[in-house]
This record gives sequence, structure tokens and C-alpha cells, in this order.
Amino acid sequence: MAASIPFLESGKPSYGIVTDESALVRKIMAPNPGPYTYWGTGTFIVGRGQVAVIDPGPQVPEHVAAIEAVVRGEEVSHILVTHTHLDHSPAAGPLAERTGAPIFAFGPHGSGRTAGLDGQEVEAGADRAFEPDQRLAHGARIKGPGWTLEVLHTPGHTSNHLCFALLEENTLFSGDHIMGWSTTVISPPDGDMELYLQNLEAIRARGFDVIRPTHGPAIDAVQSYLSALIDHRFDREAEILAALGKGIQTVDDITAAVYAGLASELFPAAMRTVLAHLIWLVDKGVVSAHPEPSLKARFWRY
Repeated sequence: MAASIPFLESGKPSYGIVTDESALVRKIMAPNPGPYTYWGTGTFIVGRGQVAVIDPGPQVPEHVAAIEAVVRGEEVSHILVTHTHLDHSPAAGPLAERTGAPIFAFGPHGSGRTAGLDGQEVEAGADRAFEPDQRLAHGARIKGPGWTLEVLHTPGHTSNHLCFALLEENTLFSGDHIMGWSTTVISPPDGDMELYLQNLEAIRARGFDVIRPTHGPAIDAVQSYLSALIDHRFDREAEILAALGKGIQTVDDITAAVYAGLASELFPAAMRTVLAHLIWLVDKGVVSAHPEPSLKARFWRY
């Protein structure tokens, strides 16, 4: 059985109400709860007076209006997007129109890959209309009065995924790369299990004091939590290899074997994550696939 992760729970929020998370960070929740968003999208406001908004969220007019109300009388200098799923990026455009702030992100959906996308969507789906005003590269720094955000390109969940490190508080805004209430779905071809794990290790090496995901509560026990996430992925890999060793060959059947009892609405996302594991195992030369790795392929252990 895959390693247990000490998931965190939080009570239902009051939507549209800002909360002070720290001296430099405020948060306001979008009313879009669901099986992939927990209680909804948490939009972060960094700084005071001149501020950056991280993950403005879904195209929900009342949420955009709530953000605008919170920052009224302040200057929004940056609108930052961790990645292009429909629960993170669509509100960036309307917020930019209301505040005059430019939108920053790694790039459009799929921009971190050279291969095409297969069109099958899970989770909240892709925001294919998104285009930032300015593209951000790994290591770039964004500054305001009393705050500095370092850009970390963290492909894995999506190829264009970014995290933002608030240097003054040693805090990471992790988007969907790390969540406290759930594991992260890795959905090929835009998702990549090997890169996801590499970036988890890189974040663990940074020694952050706090991680603030876009969905769910903040993570304070950072090192032990990240270790549990990493152990869980390698245990899941072992379960997949064990299923292959029993002659189970399809993604559908492997998923049923290793995710016994999973809710039916989560099964398609679990299949995508199993496929991500299988693609990595093929790349490592541990598993073979016919014809090529896909949801319809058959897999064998060497």
C-alpha cells in the first residue's frame, strides 16, 4: 500500500471575505468547491499598498469583484498565474481590465512542452485562451515595497507550472504542485511524473518554512510533508509494478488494482496519473509498452 500522507483539513470558508495569513499575505476564496478544488481557489494578495495577486482564479464575476474590493486604494503591480487550468487563470483578464495590472505567467497552456496535447481534459480543464502580458523564467524576481517573489518553474502537474517563493517570509506559493488536502494529478502529455518528482525534491532542498497551496490549507510541517509525498509516489510506482507482475496490462485495470475503492468521479484522473507513472517506467527501461504509452496501450515488465 502506498505511503500514508498526513493530509490537512480546513473548515468551509466564507467566500468573498479576505483573511490575513501573515504580515505580507492575504487570501480570498473563490466559490468553486469541487472534487479537484477542495473548498475552492484561494487567491493570494502579497504586500500592502503595492501588491501582487497570485492565481486570480476562475471566471466567476463575484470573485473578481471581491478581489477588486480588497485591493481598492492599493496598486496592483502584478497579476501572477501559477498555471493554465480553468480554476486558476481565467479571472486574470477581467482583473487586469479592472486594475490596469499586467499579467505574468510562464506562457500559454502547453508552452513548457514540445509535444502536442491529446485533448483529453481532467480536473478543471485547460484555459487555452490564456496569454500572459509578460512571460516569466525560472529564477526571475518580482519586487514590491517590502516583498520579493522568486519565480520557480516547476513542470509536472502542467508543463507551464510556476511556484512563487516569498523571500521575506521563506514561504512558497505552490499552486497545484503541492497541496495539503490531496495529492496532485499528473496528466500526460502535459503532465510529467519525472519532472514533478524532480521539482518536489528541489523544493524540499530549499527548506521553506511554510507552503501555501492554491487549494486547501497552508502546510507548516514542510519537510515531513514533502517526504511523505515523495515516498507515496515511489510506493505507488511499486504497486503499479506489482500489478504488472500479476499480468495486469492496461491502464484501466492497473488503476482499478492500485486505487481500490476510489470514488468513480476521481477514477479518470487516477488513470492519468497511473499513465504518468507508466511513461516514466518506460523511459527508465523498466517497462515496455505496445504500441506507444497511452491510455489504450498494453504494458509489460521487462
